[in-house]
Amino acid sequence: MGGFAIVLGFLLLGVILQKLAFLPAPTANRLIQYVLYVAMPAMVLLHLPALQVDATLWVPVMTPWAMLLLSMLSVVLLTRLLGWSREVMGALLIVVPLGNTSFLGFPIVQSFYGDAGLAYAVLYDQFGSFIGLAIVATTLAAIFGAPKPSGTVPQRTQIIRKVLTFPPFIALVIALVILFSGTQYPAWLAQLLRVLGLTLVPAVMVAVGLQLHFKVPRNDLSPFIASLGLKLVVLPLIAFITMSLLPVSGLAVQVSLLEAAMPPMITAGAIAMAAGLKPRLVSAIIGYGVLCSALTIPLWYLLIQRVFG
Repeated sequence: MGGFAIVLGFLLLGVILQKLAFLPAPTANRLIQYVLYVAMPAMVLLHLPALQVDATLWVPVMTPWAMLLLSMLSVVLLTRLLGWSREVMGALLIVVPLGNTSFLGFPIVQSFYGDAGLAYAVLYDQFGSFIGLAIVATTLAAIFGAPKPSGTVPQRTQIIRKVLTFPPFIALVIALVILFSGTQYPAWLAQLLRVLGLTLVPAVMVAVGLQLHFKVPRNDLSPFIASLGLKLVVLPLIAFITMSLLPVSGLAVQVSLLEAAMPPMITAGAIAMAAGLKPRLVSAIIGYGVLCSALTIPLWYLLIQRVFG
């Protein structure tokens, strides 16, 4: 739990810096670019080759897709039951299914499960959340978003190129080659990757804190409450019950369940806002999602440890 407190401390620092306006506006974006191009690939390259190959590897690969499909079905059902607008449905279809499984997930998984858990978190994020973001979120933004000039809707080749050229995904491919070939890094390279990986937590959590917003539009209280309830409580509970009924156990299951309990992904929120889909509602969901997860994630961790630990 001490590691989780450190993660929250960096998040709080980012919020304080945002309120005091000490840093220029582009700082958060630059920190995120550093994380995407340097710190996260280094972490993937360092920890994934240490993965223990066993019969549970399917769990962190399949769980995010099951969660995504279940989330989308839940949003569509609630839209029909509660009479939400098409714009609200589009926003929630992008924000609710995708969790913050890298920016928040990696440092939180590391704080609870150490370096051994990070390899499974990488699988969950790269084979699930990232591909879901690149394919599902961008497609939904094109379908539900404000009308755009001709030629700006993402094409299949553009989406494939985005996935294949994403630095953490390239690092994932290299790390898998190293894993299955049994290759060892030279000592100097392993140390370099370790130092670069250590910068991920402070950089990304400060960046998240710099971007959090907490104003909830009064007319959108219903989708706001429902989206956070789904993402932080209902959907993780379904995943937890399902895993408890299956003949699976071990670290892969524990990490996958904790990743399933992460709040909505900030990048998915940015895509929804860029598409003109309820920007204030989306911003509030992201901000309060991170804030509420400071309570829900430790509770989920304790429950996961009691049953699967």
